[in-house]
Amino acid sequence: MKLAGAGVAATSMGALGFSEAEAAEIAHVRPFKLATTTETRQTCPYCSVACGIIIYSKGDVRKGGNAEVVHIEGDVDHPTNRGTLCPKGAALKDFVKSPTRLLYPMHRKPGSDKFERMSWDEALDRIARLMKDDRDANFLAKNEKGLDVNRWTTTGMLAASATSNETAWATFKFAKSIGIVGFDNQARV
Repeated sequence: MKLAGAGVAATSMGALGFSEAEAAEIAHVRPFKLATTTETRQTCPYCSVACGIIIYSKGDVRKGGNAEVVHIEGDVDHPTNRGTLCPKGAALKDFVKSPTRLLYPMHRKPGSDKFERMSWDEALDRIARLMKDDRDANFLAKNEKGLDVNRWTTTGMLAASATSNETAWATFKFAKSIGIVGFDNQARV
């Protein structure tokens, strides 16, 4: 009876694709699938879990070419997800290749009905200027009792929680060092 049960189990495993021939074929084909691609480790951008992903791209940017993403999968060496991805993470390739994906800064001028492209330098200079003007106009150095409080309450900061501890610490220190009181991220950490 035991021998018959073991035979049924072995036959079933073979039928499901776990035979030695199937494993050898997978081991032979898998390296060729991504052999000519560049492998980049990254963090999934969706939620605060911060799963590790591996992005495979074709084309060498160092030689002046464009890198096109051809495959994205979970990172088996990452301690958070160990290679698994949720449905949103599994669809990251569509996220990257979406025709509606924002690729550069856009600005809609007052009274306009359309967004116009601007350079990163222009966008960052504009953000810095607007922040400086607002901070100069609304910064509260002392409270009613004359105590130093250094508060900037008219501007808030929304940070991404899918970052490393070091990045999160640096972001929080930056926000507090310029006096921002309203600080949050999607994980409510």
